[in-house]
Amino acid sequence: MSMGGDGGEPPPAGEGLDPDGEPLRVLVTGGAGFIGSHVVDGHLARGDRVWVVDDLSSGRRENVPDGVELLEADIKSRTVRELMGDVRFHLVNHHAAQIDVRVSVRDPIHDARVNVLGLLNLLEGAVETGVNRVIYVSSGGVVYGEPEEIPTPETAPKLPLSPYGVSKLAGEQYLHYYRTVQGLEYVALRYSNVYGPRQDPHGEAGVVAIFSHRLLSGEELLIFGDGEQTRDYVYVKDVAHANLKAAELPLPAEGGIDSRAFNVATGVGTSVNRLADTLESVANLRTGRVFRSPRAGELRHSTLDIERFTARGWAPKWSLKDGLRETFQYIAATKTGTSLGT
Repeated sequence: MSMGGDGGEPPPAGEGLDPDGEPLRVLVTGGAGFIGSHVVDGHLARGDRVWVVDDLSSGRRENVPDGVELLEADIKSRTVRELMGDVRFHLVNHHAAQIDVRVSVRDPIHDARVNVLGLLNLLEGAVETGVNRVIYVSSGGVVYGEPEEIPTPETAPKLPLSPYGVSKLAGEQYLHYYRTVQGLEYVALRYSNVYGPRQDPHGEAGVVAIFSHRLLSGEELLIFGDGEQTRDYVYVKDVAHANLKAAELPLPAEGGIDSRAFNVATGVGTSVNRLADTLESVANLRTGRVFRSPRAGELRHSTLDIERFTARGWAPKWSLKDGLRETFQYIAATKTGTSLGT
C-alpha cells in the first residue's frame, strides 16, 4: 500500500471557498497537460470552479474533465487576458511552460518567449483583474544547477546550467517584483522529477513513462551513463496536493524569492538503476538494459530538501514502489484501450 493510503483525500467541498462564501474561481494554465490536469482534478474535488488555458501543443483535450471550460490559446495571447477580465479569478495556477532542457539549449529565444513573456502576460492580467494569488511552477531540478548540498534546500545558490533553468529563475524574480511593487501574492513550487499517470513518454522528463512503454513493448531499457546518477522522483498526486496546500498557505510579509519558494519532492534520491529495478519488479517484466554515453550537461545528482514544506503541513504520501505500480498499470491499460479512471 502507499505510505498514506490513496495519497490523501482531497479537502472536502466547501474548503475551496473565497471569503464571500462563493467557490474559488481557479485558472490552471497547462491544465490539459500531465501535471496540470491532476491539479485540475484536485481543485474540482475541493469544490472550486476551474477554467483551463492550454494550447494543446503537448496537453490533451481528453485530460480536461467535463464541467471545466477549456480555452485553447497561447498564454502570451490577448485572448487569455480577456478571459481573466471576464471571469476575475481568485487564483491562477501557472503550469503552462516550455519544459525541455534540450529545446531551451537549441532555441533559448523560444524558451524565453514561452516561459518569460507568457508569465508576464499572465501577471499583468492578474494585477489588472485583482487575482488574489498566483501559484508558479519553478524547477528544483534546474534552478540550483549542480548543487554542493544534497538534499538541496530552497536557500541554496541558484546556478542554473540551461536556458530553461534561467527562464524559470527569472520567473521567480519577476514574481518577487510583482509582489513587492504591485502587491500580487504568489507561491513558487520547485518541482523535482514528477512522474505518474498521463505522463508523456516522448518528453525529456518522462523516464518512468519511457521505461514503462519499453517494458510493455519488449524493448531493452536505454540508460545514459552508468545509471548511478540520482534523481528525486515524486508522484503526481502528491504534487497535486502540494498545489492545493500552496493555494491556502500563510505567507511571510517580507523576504526574497526563497521565502515564497517550496521544494516539492520526497527528499530521497533514487538512482536510475534502482528506478529500473523497482519498475521491473512491479511490472513483473524484464527486457534487459543498454547503457550509452552520458548526455552532455546532465546533472549527476539532484535531491531536494522538503523540510520547509513539511513543517507547513504538506508531505509526500506515495512510496516509489506504489507510485510506479499505479503508473505502470495506467500505461498498460492505456495501451490495451482499457480505462482505469486515473
